[in-house]
Amino acid sequence: MEGYLAYLLLGAFVGFFAGLFGIGGGLVMVPVLSFLFEAQHLGGTQNLHLALGTSMAAILYTAAFSARVHYAHGAVNMHVVRGMTPGLLLGTLLGALFASGVPQLYLSTFFALFMYFAAAQMLLGLKPKATRQLPGRIGLALVGIVIGAISSLVSIGGGTLSVPFMLWHNIPSNQAIGTSAALGFPIALGGTLGYAVTGLALHTLPAGTLGFVYLPALLMLAIGSTFTTALGAKATHSLPLELLRRGFAALLFILATKMLLKAF
Repeated sequence: MEGYLAYLLLGAFVGFFAGLFGIGGGLVMVPVLSFLFEAQHLGGTQNLHLALGTSMAAILYTAAFSARVHYAHGAVNMHVVRGMTPGLLLGTLLGALFASGVPQLYLSTFFALFMYFAAAQMLLGLKPKATRQLPGRIGLALVGIVIGAISSLVSIGGGTLSVPFMLWHNIPSNQAIGTSAALGFPIALGGTLGYAVTGLALHTLPAGTLGFVYLPALLMLAIGSTFTTALGAKATHSLPLELLRRGFAALLFILATKMLLKAF
């Protein structure tokens, strides 16, 4: 029961910040799930892969709820969504297939380094200057492949990469966040399929898994995030985002450091 409660609280926490910042929440979900799975002796040497797949599946829920609220506020650029979705689906699927064959040590290291990058980006408020116009449909699809592949390797909704890309291409900040939330759904869909399929052939995974997706944890994460994601999206326009962003960045630094210490 303690494990289920932990999943529920994690889903509620991540859901709020997913809606607030237009992110999928994987940068928090993955390390915490990995620690929880290890404590429960789930997944063995592949508990990080299990955390990545479960987190990716959970982002389906947070991204859908967050995107719906942002869309209702007119903050989703559908031209970007339509242009990038094919590339995102392909990139996340390929990234998940690749990740399944990477040893946990290397995957942990890459994940932790990406967390440091994301935390520094948030803490320093690094934002590219709007100096370009959006590329055409092919260009958006190619960018989607790159963002999708990296996103599935670290099981994120892509906001760390897609928001700066859109800001660089003259998309207003609130619309970049809302559009990023919408892009999180195809990212999560392709990544979930990839992690589910690649784990099906393994017989060492615990009961209740669909490939690298642990269904009991997924259910509790989804329940926990159901209400808080919408709250976070609505709070985007009323809370001190810079202060909250810095606190979230500090949490990422702590989790990344703990992951590296655990890995080595």
